[in-house]
Amino acid sequence: MAEISAEARIEAPAEKVWTQLTDWSAYGEWNTTHTNFPKGGPETLETGATFQENMKLMGFPAEVEWTVEEVEAARVLAIRGKGPMAVNVATRYTLTPDGDATTVRIDGEFTGAAVTLMAGKLKDSGTAALNESLRKLGGLVA
Repeated sequence: MAEISAEARIEAPAEKVWTQLTDWSAYGEWNTTHTNFPKGGPETLETGATFQENMKLMGFPAEVEWTVEEVEAARVLAIRGKGPMAVNVATRYTLTPDGDATTVRIDGEFTGAAVTLMAGKLKDSGTAALNESLRKLGGLVA
């Protein structure tokens, strides 16, 4: 298993950050691993909703079939997916209001046999991608 995480304080209220985070048409403007949603993002953001995402991980294209596991507007979005080579992926966005700012934390997890072979590289690449994504997200909403 490979676990990654990043956290940043964004100078914007949680509702504004949430609106940008869940604007599927603009997702690629801040999420550095995202390439596209072949069928669009989830039609309704609710537990059990599914959607497909094309991503680039460690320079390689990957298609992930996501399921929304938990959603609490302006607070939590947790998704779990199945990627190529029997790799399972989980991502959790947590927003914590802090006055006029918001602390945003992204936690990711990769499991599966293929992950064992590249866990170290995946952690480094994934953590760098999360940090860059948070920087871009902050730039869009601040």
